[in-house]
Amino acid sequence: MTQDTLAPADNKITQTNLYQQALDTLDIVVTVSKEKLRERICVAGRVSAQQLEHNQQQAHALAWLATYVSALHQLAAYRQNLIENGNLSEFEDNLIRLGFAEYLTQIFAGIPMSQLEFARLESLGHSPKDIAGYKQGAIEQLIAQANDASLYAAIAQELEHRTDTPTIATSGLDETSEQIREQMRRFAEAEVVPHAHEWHLNNAYIPLDVIEAMAELGVFSLTIPEEYGGLGLGKTAMCVVSEELSRAYIGVGSLGTRSEIAAELILAGGTEAQKQHWLPRIASGEILPTAVFTEPNTGSDLASLRTRAQKQGDTYSVNGNKTWITHPVRADIMTLLARTNPDQTGYKGLSMFIAEKPRGDDDNPFPAEGMSGGEIEVLGYRGMKEYEIAFEDFKVPSKNLLGEVEGQGFKQLMQTFEAARIQTAARAVGVAQSALESGLQYALERNQFGKAIYQFPRVANKLVLMAVELLLARQLTYFAANEKDQEHRCDLEAGMAKLLAAKVAWSCADNALQIHGGNGFALEYPVSRLLCDARILSIFEGASEIQAQVIARRILES
Repeated sequence: MTQDTLAPADNKITQTNLYQQALDTLDIVVTVSKEKLRERICVAGRVSAQQLEHNQQQAHALAWLATYVSALHQLAAYRQNLIENGNLSEFEDNLIRLGFAEYLTQIFAGIPMSQLEFARLESLGHSPKDIAGYKQGAIEQLIAQANDASLYAAIAQELEHRTDTPTIATSGLDETSEQIREQMRRFAEAEVVPHAHEWHLNNAYIPLDVIEAMAELGVFSLTIPEEYGGLGLGKTAMCVVSEELSRAYIGVGSLGTRSEIAAELILAGGTEAQKQHWLPRIASGEILPTAVFTEPNTGSDLASLRTRAQKQGDTYSVNGNKTWITHPVRADIMTLLARTNPDQTGYKGLSMFIAEKPRGDDDNPFPAEGMSGGEIEVLGYRGMKEYEIAFEDFKVPSKNLLGEVEGQGFKQLMQTFEAARIQTAARAVGVAQSALESGLQYALERNQFGKAIYQFPRVANKLVLMAVELLLARQLTYFAANEKDQEHRCDLEAGMAKLLAAKVAWSCADNALQIHGGNGFALEYPVSRLLCDARILSIFEGASEIQAQVIARRILES
């Protein structure tokens, strides 16, 4: 139990009831919004792709609304968990209170889908009278707390003393998860944090000895079953590891993603022989994988892939171009998506390969016959390097066709999306955590007009809201991970976690830089790196617009 004074029991009950009443109303708002939108876009009882695109703004508004409501559900569940375990301190209770107040305010005033676009209930068919009716009672009482200056002040006062707390607010996870966090944090503080900004500024590779140390810690074997040389842990453990490593440097946090995606593909779609051959080597870090899916001018439109893999005897000859390939030079294998049946358009005819290649370096990035490529220079997300790659009669043995059956590539890839998006959400949480810590430390140390700038309300309030949103994003991410660990379908939950966490990471990084003022614009300050790193999170693994589209379609079809 923390040393914070606990809220009186009767206040807990009152607040709990308010939260539940608000959530009950919000669930009705989401349901009504869904049905109103279905009236616009359904033809013969089915979602029309054409009408969905025509009403895209409204569909994405529904996705954001549902995501916010889901986040508030998880915030309430987090609070209940802390109460049951005797761990609800006044600090966490205040964060939750402000979280409800702020997100309810945005739901009824307009949720920012970007800096320019807002999801408003009016666009989803709710009249002013409907909206006023929803707000009466619990929601109105909770929204009023968003203007409570004493609430902000209480959080700010406690936040000042939590600079050494790993997650600022209690995570709500079990002891094993926190032991994993502590182990990863010790490693990151010793081996990554002192060097991360230098690696970023020099666009340098993460040193191989750091990668070897990560392998020894089990980063690459985390979720691989024990029978294949892994630790056999779940996605929640993966989230903790990704958070802590990304807090130190997103490049290091993202190294595990390569192995996670490759292992997921092989586990879900590989033959037993392929699993026995590849998974232990991925788990040990003996081989480093990279994902080779995206092509020029296709982006998220994987159905338009043109890279060909033509069978010639006991090998496939690969021809085509790929882009935005992360860490390909030092990778040993590529999970390569290509079209094996040129007569089938769309997703049909796509196959996945485990393509082997020798490691390269900056002087000779692709020392493999049939491969060439050039680096794509990027603002952030460095340490692994991005490349575009050309294949010209590149040979892959037919035994390396995943599952040894053609035409299963897209289906196999789809099976990795849940884990990949949960992992990306966790990386975003780590970046947001780093931004909050950076902004808080600077605000406490920087003096202007005779006092620390943290004493100015708008500076402190920025940090308070960053802590609130970080808590919301973290709990939504853990929920998605737990659903995956329970073997429940969780593409919706994973998509929501990724959508919200990416937004929160960018907001936290942007505000941390603002707190730094002119110094934040200087390359020597790590916060400048955080801003660049945060920006990619709402683009890769499904851009926010694609993510909202997928979420909306799932909701409308349910």
